[in-house]
Amino acid sequence: MSLVEVLKAGNYHLIDVREPMELEMDGHIEEAKNIPLGEIEDRKQEILNLSGTKIFFCRSGNRSGKAVDYFKSEGMTDVYNGGGYEEVKATLESL
Repeated sequence: MSLVEVLKAGNYHLIDVREPMELEMDGHIEEAKNIPLGEIEDRKQEILNLSGTKIFFCRSGNRSGKAVDYFKSEGMTDVYNGGGYEEVKATLESL
């Protein structure tokens, strides 16, 4: 499933796994929750409590891929690697 399809399906949460200073430097998406990759395990329950698909993204897609791999290893299936920030932002703007 593509990012466009996931977004159009609705019922999703955007989770930005970049560090706060990256958001300040590069910008951010208003509706995205910032949970840096290093905090994923400590904030696992917060993410589990979100209903719908969890779309993770970062600067390039590498860290978000690690977050998705972690949650898949924990048995979650409603996770998606949105890739890089610029890609997610542009896709949202095109909808």
